[in-house]
Formats: sequence, structure tokens, C-alpha cells
Amino acid sequence: MIDLPLSALELALVEAGQSATAALEPLSAVARRVDELGYRRLWFAEHHGSPAIASASPQVLAAHAGAVTSRIRVGSGGVLAPNHAPFALAEQFGTLSALNGGRVDLGVGRGPGALDPDIIRALRRGAEPAQEADYHADVDELLKYLGSDKVLPGGVTVPEPWLLSSSPAGAEVAAERGLPIAFAHHIRPDNTAPSLERYREKFQPSKWRSTPYVLLCVETICADTEAEAEYLSGPMNVLKSHLLTGGGGDQPMLTPEEAAGYEFAPEMAPQLEHFRAAQAYGEREQVQARLAELAKQTGADEIMITVPVFDAKARIRCYELVKE
Repeated sequence: MIDLPLSALELALVEAGQSATAALEPLSAVARRVDELGYRRLWFAEHHGSPAIASASPQVLAAHAGAVTSRIRVGSGGVLAPNHAPFALAEQFGTLSALNGGRVDLGVGRGPGALDPDIIRALRRGAEPAQEADYHADVDELLKYLGSDKVLPGGVTVPEPWLLSSSPAGAEVAAERGLPIAFAHHIRPDNTAPSLERYREKFQPSKWRSTPYVLLCVETICADTEAEAEYLSGPMNVLKSHLLTGGGGDQPMLTPEEAAGYEFAPEMAPQLEHFRAAQAYGEREQVQARLAELAKQTGADEIMITVPVFDAKARIRCYELVKE
């Protein structure tokens, strides 16, 4: 059994031959179902210029999800600090909080969310890519503005700030500011143990948290049978193989049928298997056992699953099986 809160991260994946509209349209149904199932949070990531991902604006997607749900917390996982003025983020998420009864999370990340240099420059209005010192300053400025009457007049519940991390350095930024951490185990599983150790070691109590709090994000594909889960995982395996071979992340997401016939380079098999072994794939008992194992290994306070499957019915079925 997984005796922890469960949350969900949605990416709005775009399948080859489909449009972003087709990827975004089912999000209302997904949001309603995870709300009904009792998931604690529904977050959206910020990605730009990718033919496989349509979640360019977590603020807009969170507002949409908040409008069709009543209990689940909605927010960003994450909004990327280099792309936004801290004051504007405080305004946007403060407004979201006011509209949704305070059930809003503001997860902040470091990266630009894009691989194309032209897109990165456009997001930064022509400025050079952000440096580490810029990121620290942006986070500090944002925290200063949250709850300020300069942002919105009094009476608004402050959105809960989180820091996203995939490395020990990022974990230390969260620890020094006394913030809860959302760790990207689904991206850098080899960094999980040293990063969480650094986070707990360096944690400084703050007005946001008196003790460390770890949310662990795990790539999860759960289906009624192990064979079906394997079939559904094919498109993401192909995308990962492009990233691992330096092909970049600007590839379209194949259909499961196309991915089933894809020929991987021989050296890809051990790399993909290493990554998959760190995540949670299979039928219900396999996935629940794996998530429980990860929770025990990491001491996580909460598990967030991200389901890299285009078909909304299959994603909803995964959420149902894991919650069962």
C-alpha cells in the first residue's frame, strides 16, 4: 500500500498527426477525474517549442483545471523563473488563488523550458540566458512579493510556493529558503538520493515550512495488464532514445503502433532499462509495490505521478488503478 498523498503532473502530450487542440481538449475530463479520485494536487509543466508537448502556459492550464474542479489543489510544476518577471508571477498566481479558494501551488523551476535558442531569447525579450545568480535573485524576489498588498489587496490566500529540483544544487536552493521541494525523479533518478540528502541536511525553517517536505515525481504507466503498460510506454521510450543519443527533444510523439515497430540502436536497451527500472511501470500490483518502495527509499512525504501517455482514457485509467 502507498500510505502517502498522491498527486498528478500533466504534460498535455501531442501525438504525431494530432494537434495541440486535441491534446488540450481532454484536460477538463482528466482534471475532474483526479479530483473525484482524491488526488491532492494537479500540476502543469512549462515547455516551449516542442512538437510533443502542449503545456506552454501552466498558469492558463491551472486556471482551466481550477474552474472544473472543487477540491484538488492546482498549479505549476513548474513555472520557469527565467521566463517571467517575479512580480508578474506573484500577480498571476495570487489571482489564481483568489479565484480558486486558495487551493493554488506555485512550483518554480530553473530551466528555460526550451531547446531552441531563438525561443529562449524571445522568452527573455532578447536577454542572455539566465545564470545561477539570476535564478536565486528571481526566487527571492518572488517570495518577497507573495502575499504583498502591492500585488493584490489583502484577504487573498497566498499561493503555496515550491521549488523544483533535479540536482543537489537545486535542492540546496530550496533548503536555504525553507521551501518544500518537488524532486524530478522522473527526469534525473540518479540524482534523487544525493539531492534529498543535501536538502534535508541544509534545510532552514521559514515562514513557508518549519520542517523539510519532499514531493517525489515518478514516471508511471499503470494499466490493467503488464503487456498493455509496455505497449503504452513505447512512444516515450522513443522520445527518450532521441534525447539520450543527442537528437534533442524536438521529436514528435509517435503513436503506440508506430513505436511498437521502432528499431532502437543496440546501445539504447541498457540505458532505457536503467531509467525504466527507476520509475513505475506495469499492472496495478507492480506499480503500487514500486511506488511504495520508492517512498520508503527516499522518505518522500508525497508521491506525484506523471503519465507520459497521449490517450486521455488510458491516463485516467492509470490514475484510477494507482489510487485503488
